[in-house]
Amino acid sequence: MKKLRWAIDGELWELDASTPRTLEGAARAVPGKALPLGLSRGTKLFRPNQIDFMQRFMAAPFLPSYTHHLGVTIQRVLSIPVSENWSALLLGQFNLRKFLSSLKENGGGDGVRKRDLKSIGKLFLDKSLYALGFSSEVLLTPDDTLLLSSDSYYAHNSSSIPRKKVVFRHKFPHHNLTVDAAWPALFVDKETGTYWDVPFSMAIDLASLPLDSGLSYHLCLHHNHGSPKQFQGDPIAQVPASLFPGISAKCAFSYEKNVDIWRSKAQKLKMVQPYDVFLSNPHVSASGTIGAVLSANFGESSVRLVEDAKDIKQLSYHNPTLKSTLLGDIFASMSFTAQHGNFQRLVSDLTRFHVRMDFPSGSKFLSGATLLVQDLLNSHQPSPEAVKMICPTTSLSLQQQIAGPFSFRVDSGVVIDFKDKGWHIQADQPVFAIEYALQVLWSAKAVAWYSPKHQEFMVELRFLES
Repeated sequence: MKKLRWAIDGELWELDASTPRTLEGAARAVPGKALPLGLSRGTKLFRPNQIDFMQRFMAAPFLPSYTHHLGVTIQRVLSIPVSENWSALLLGQFNLRKFLSSLKENGGGDGVRKRDLKSIGKLFLDKSLYALGFSSEVLLTPDDTLLLSSDSYYAHNSSSIPRKKVVFRHKFPHHNLTVDAAWPALFVDKETGTYWDVPFSMAIDLASLPLDSGLSYHLCLHHNHGSPKQFQGDPIAQVPASLFPGISAKCAFSYEKNVDIWRSKAQKLKMVQPYDVFLSNPHVSASGTIGAVLSANFGESSVRLVEDAKDIKQLSYHNPTLKSTLLGDIFASMSFTAQHGNFQRLVSDLTRFHVRMDFPSGSKFLSGATLLVQDLLNSHQPSPEAVKMICPTTSLSLQQQIAGPFSFRVDSGVVIDFKDKGWHIQADQPVFAIEYALQVLWSAKAVAWYSPKHQEFMVELRFLES
């Protein structure tokens, strides 16, 4: 289980988003426009290791995925034995949609019946049907890990460019150090749902290990080089300021407090192991986080950040000659969780609800509150801009057991449509998932999820995540 761990990070920090758009299976979150908060992205089991695990222990010959630009693809890995502290995996991807289209085009509507096996076999020689990824993980010491990965796509289009990545991790007492470089690096803007490729991106991150309650901090040095390019097929959007070339240094401190409002004291079923130990205690709880962040930016990105935050009164200093900017702000987050059931019985033993509200910029909130008070004092109707500035970023999660280890889950943001005079509340970028708890591993699950917004489907493995 040493390598099969899912790091638990604070909820406020932006984590990598899962996506089948690349063989790596992940995209970095674009930091916030007003003040970047993407200080720590957390770690998880890499995509090739997930597929290898499912092949070995879940009898899965391959894993399917879907994106609107590639269609249905299937993936399989080949493990290359090296040594006890050195593993290597070869990941192959086959474009099933393109293969079926080629089969139909070459043989008409009755393609399979009109073609012999030899001619059909020639279709498999088309290199554009394949993508190949190589990853190698080296355990340098018990506390040091080095990961190298390289992806190659044989289809000749802008969305299938070769990708390379290097990640080094070191575990200090109560701290994690991560150094990673990617070229190009894939980012996703969670506000608009668009993906961006940055030619080169490097980050050095030092984070204190998260605690149930208490003080934690993050330090990060981040460098982007090259002009960001929007992922092919996405709707046209404005380039986020933090993705432009430049160097940024960030420091954030936060204090989190968790409170149990109610926790069940009823005994669990004897001699029956829960499907997931993290979901085995009925309870009602709340948590709150408050913190401050300071960001120093150099280069073109600093100029863009100042332009984005020009209407917000915050701690800031800008030197146009040196193309440098210093920004400071406060942030806060609140969450509420309620769970019924121990997740031990076959049916009706798990219902879980979670809501989180983030205030990523205290300065933005105060600016919006000031405008709102002015509108009320002047007997004016509150402006949509003022209301939007004080509204938190809200997300909801609902999970319900279907039968045994299977459960249904939906995660969604909540936004107000200010374009409508009625200011209707609507779901934002919902994700629907079926989860299968791996009971023998205490807290692990296979997740099959679909995102209507991104038109993406993916099957992945997760550990130690509630």
